[in-house]
Amino acid sequence: MKKAKKAQFPIRKIIGICLILLFVMGVGVMASNAKLNNVKIILSNGYIMNVTTSKTKVSEILDENHIILLPEESVIPNKDSELSDNKTIKISKDKEQIVEKAETSEASENITVDSLLKSYDSIVEKIETVQEVIPYETITKDVSENDSNKRETVVQQGKDGLREVTYKVKYQNDIEIERTEISSNIIEEPIDKIIEVRKKVTNRSTRSSSVSYNNGVWTYSAAEFDLLCAITAQECSSSYEGALAVITTACNRAESSKWASKGSDPLSQYKAPGQFCYSIDNYWKNRLNGNYSSAVAQAVTDALNGKRNHNYLSFRAAGTASGEYIGGNVYF
Repeated sequence: MKKAKKAQFPIRKIIGICLILLFVMGVGVMASNAKLNNVKIILSNGYIMNVTTSKTKVSEILDENHIILLPEESVIPNKDSELSDNKTIKISKDKEQIVEKAETSEASENITVDSLLKSYDSIVEKIETVQEVIPYETITKDVSENDSNKRETVVQQGKDGLREVTYKVKYQNDIEIERTEISSNIIEEPIDKIIEVRKKVTNRSTRSSSVSYNNGVWTYSAAEFDLLCAITAQECSSSYEGALAVITTACNRAESSKWASKGSDPLSQYKAPGQFCYSIDNYWKNRLNGNYSSAVAQAVTDALNGKRNHNYLSFRAAGTASGEYIGGNVYF
């Protein structure tokens, strides 16, 4: 019995060894059939990979090694071709796309740097005091009692005011970026321009014969203009401003409802009894026919065309009344 057991053991061992040999031989045959290749892959950044693969197509080798081509990359040989004899795959970047991308990146960098530099430029703060004009307002009063025959008359000339303003101003690169008002002081109050809408006066007894009035301009005959200048010169011939002040008074009265009974034009106001030198003495006659200065003639012309240098309705010789002194007379 013991001898039989010893005879069986070697046979099993021999069979096992044979099976192992057959398996090893099969694996060898399979490996031989697979034709494994050593392939060198050169990436676009210069890194080299050595891989062993049974694949022969370039795209398959790349996929097997989890290599994905970027849009700007190309591969040699072409990824759809079979592996070449030198067993090397080279990946490189397209030069035009690299240049374009570099230029875009550089431009973007420049813009960003410029913006940053500009944002860090020092801000200069200054205190500035300036004088500013305060525009006058125009007020229109209708005293025509809804009469259809009416005209507009300026009873008070407007005058701009003036104020002094202090600002805190911020500059960056010499460019103002912020202005804040700190204080304000009115130097001169504005004077409103007042226009009255009145009935047109057609009574010739209160208006010189050939006078016309249109859009704030008085027009007279040559003889009447000479008379206006003679009366004006008699009242004040010392200066242009003084003569203008005299004729301005007559114009203001002609445009004022308070003096409507004395006349509706400057010459009629001059002729009104007891008002100007015309009805008080005869000295003005010596100044007729152009016996007055060009400054007087210019003052009368300017006043008839709408120029005024005060808003007063009366005047007297200097020293006899309080008011504003203009050319030797006091106006009030």
